[in-house]
Amino acid sequence: MDRTDVAEAGSGFPATHDVARVRAAIVEKLKYAVGKNPIVASGHDWFVATALAVRDVIVDHWIDSTTKTYRDDDKRVYYLSLEFLIGRLLFDALGNLEMTETVRAALGELGVDLDLLKEVEPDAALGNGGLGRLAACFMESMATLSIAAYGYGIRYDHGLFRQRIKDGWQLEYPEDWLANGNPWEFARPEVAYPIGFGGWVEAMSNRDGTTHHEWRPAETVMAVAYDTPIVGWRGHHVNTLRLWSAKAQDPMRLDAFNRGDHVGAAAARVKAEAISKVLYPSDATPAGQELRLRQEFFFASASLQDLIRRHLNQHSDITTLPEKVAIQLNDTHPAIAVAEMMRILVDIHEVEWATAWKLTVGTFSYTNHTLLPEALETWPVPLLERLLPRHMQIIYLINALHLDEMKRTREGIDGGLLSALSIIDEQGGRRVRMGHLAYLGSHKVNGVSALHSDLMKVTVFRDLNAACPNRIVNKTNGITFRRWLHQSNPGLKNLLVETIGPKVLDDAGELPKLAGFVDDAVFRDRFAAVKLLNKERLARVIRDRLEVKVDPQALFDVQIKRIHEYKRQLLNILETIAVYDAMRAQPTRDWIPRVKIFAGKAAASYAQAKLIIKLANDVAKVVNSDPTLRGLLKVVFLPNYNVSLAEQIIPAADLSEQISTAGMEASGTGNMKFGLNGALTIGTLDGANVEMKEHVGDDNIFIFGLTAEEVDARRIQGYDPREAIARSTILSEVLESIGSGVFSPGEPDRYKPLVDALTHHDYFMVTADFESYYSTQRAVFRKWRDKAGWRRSAALNTAHMGWFSSDRTISEYAEDIWNVPVYPVSS
Repeated sequence: MDRTDVAEAGSGFPATHDVARVRAAIVEKLKYAVGKNPIVASGHDWFVATALAVRDVIVDHWIDSTTKTYRDDDKRVYYLSLEFLIGRLLFDALGNLEMTETVRAALGELGVDLDLLKEVEPDAALGNGGLGRLAACFMESMATLSIAAYGYGIRYDHGLFRQRIKDGWQLEYPEDWLANGNPWEFARPEVAYPIGFGGWVEAMSNRDGTTHHEWRPAETVMAVAYDTPIVGWRGHHVNTLRLWSAKAQDPMRLDAFNRGDHVGAAAARVKAEAISKVLYPSDATPAGQELRLRQEFFFASASLQDLIRRHLNQHSDITTLPEKVAIQLNDTHPAIAVAEMMRILVDIHEVEWATAWKLTVGTFSYTNHTLLPEALETWPVPLLERLLPRHMQIIYLINALHLDEMKRTREGIDGGLLSALSIIDEQGGRRVRMGHLAYLGSHKVNGVSALHSDLMKVTVFRDLNAACPNRIVNKTNGITFRRWLHQSNPGLKNLLVETIGPKVLDDAGELPKLAGFVDDAVFRDRFAAVKLLNKERLARVIRDRLEVKVDPQALFDVQIKRIHEYKRQLLNILETIAVYDAMRAQPTRDWIPRVKIFAGKAAASYAQAKLIIKLANDVAKVVNSDPTLRGLLKVVFLPNYNVSLAEQIIPAADLSEQISTAGMEASGTGNMKFGLNGALTIGTLDGANVEMKEHVGDDNIFIFGLTAEEVDARRIQGYDPREAIARSTILSEVLESIGSGVFSPGEPDRYKPLVDALTHHDYFMVTADFESYYSTQRAVFRKWRDKAGWRRSAALNTAHMGWFSSDRTISEYAEDIWNVPVYPVSS
């Protein structure tokens, strides 16, 4: 099969969608699907009508792609992820179908502005940060490369939360993205699977004297499917994102209702449907921990039941599973799928244990995204025994056979090593190590940057890597250029096409050709003009949302990501305060105008992270109201960070803050998005920053701070942050101002927890890296003054980001892990 075959299955060329036909289709949807007359239709009505008209085009390609997959008996990839941060889909679909201008013209004839409809569409609240956005990029790239794939996750009613900032504090409210329906999805009530919890396991004797086990759940929840088509570039292929919604078997207990217990009658339904209410419910309580485990098993079990049904509908022999199915676990959340697969194979399909284990390992692969202990989930054994009793039995047997094999093949193995290799952690309360389960149940385990993959081998999976070598491989993350360049930065996209040709739209490998133009002053000016236009647009967003006026000519210094101590927003704030103090002390110096831009959410129960948000807002309040600065320094915190806000911020950024503690950021993808859009990076040698440095060159990136090896060495030696603070007059004064209440008048002890953490243990090495970071920021200032040099470096960042395309990443997964072919798009 070649690309011609794929193209015949559907192509989204504008010629097939003339303006008159599209206009008629939109009006028809407005009338018959929305039920509105154009005269009285609201912006939301027009959005829904437009989305439904575009969806009809997608469905044709979708059905063609599905039909072709069945016809050619293609191997399918199933991507299991607790998050899919897909953002808004209207412009995503229009861009990949090459229909944007056609639809714009059609709506224009109806007196409707397409760009205004973009603002009507809510962001899908299906993720939180990099994990979910990566999953969304990967789904789009799999469709672009015509890989037959399904994404599996949960259809959260209210997402993580909607963030509001009140008096500088983060407040959490439920997301309401589904309040007006979702025109992109298809409800599949006929696709529903029972998901069991609790109960007991019954051992049954077979006629041949063997024993088989049957799980008798005490509770059953139904997983109901909702499908969203994911369109690849140029519409050549469309895949399915299938999300599960939890439903009770019965809507209420009618007997209880008729007895007058109207609330109690719905209690079982409330408990069941809580599974798909919110992303990452707080696990600070036993009930919260149980809900998280219920969520993970719920979507893993439903997904496995669904894909095995599909496999057996097409292939009668379940032992062909690894030949036709590849399952990718996106982080440790879906790891319980390994035990569930064994239950399905052994208990339901009566596959012999050794064969079932071979099929499981041959089918699964696992992506690890972090070395942080809290992200490598562990579950208390008593909780698993109560909630998933059969799975706990299976995990015990997997572990016993694994340890027996270790003792048989590794002479002289001691109890300490066996304990480290065990799936069951016996230290401080027995817990199941889900990372170990995912590792042992997968034929490949990958990290997401070269540094991260190397660290996995010597840290969290050191002993498993020694016992089961050659399983860990690296697949450095990537981003989809369709979303993060074509859609987010059309001005830059058009400049690239004019400069190096239209092939760059299909092949990110064309981008390095841009390096041949960076010494052309005319090109640099055009490149800078695109950036300025994006900055003016962001300045309006800041003014409208925060009532803060910023200068688009200033250096836009940006850190937007989940708020966490290891990501070190605090380090950025400390440097901001230091500059603020210096500007007041030396007002006659030639200061460059700078805007510090923050955005991100802190987990609802993460007190330190929420305090960092408060500090950022308090610093902004003081700095922005100080007339002595003459507007040369502004600080803003944009609330409710999501994909759509990122699309506005990233094209406008001049400096990208990627300043995590070295060795703690697995990869990062924000760094790639900023670089692609012409921002220079200031960062540590952490995650994909290392590979970005190799690609863009030392002169076009600002690297500071300790390396991962140096961080590890200092922790082993026993790092005392007081020594670093004593050596730095600047840092000492900054901490003194925070601790004394300069930014919290009336509550001088507000930031004592932050100052104490830095002063007494500083696990994240903020104080150790402060002086290096501060001096590197001065190098940023010097480079910014050299406008030609800065613009040259910015353009070189764009030129050398081609390797960081998610098309490249997915191609590597396809070849090295999934064993499926890819079909790159050509114009």
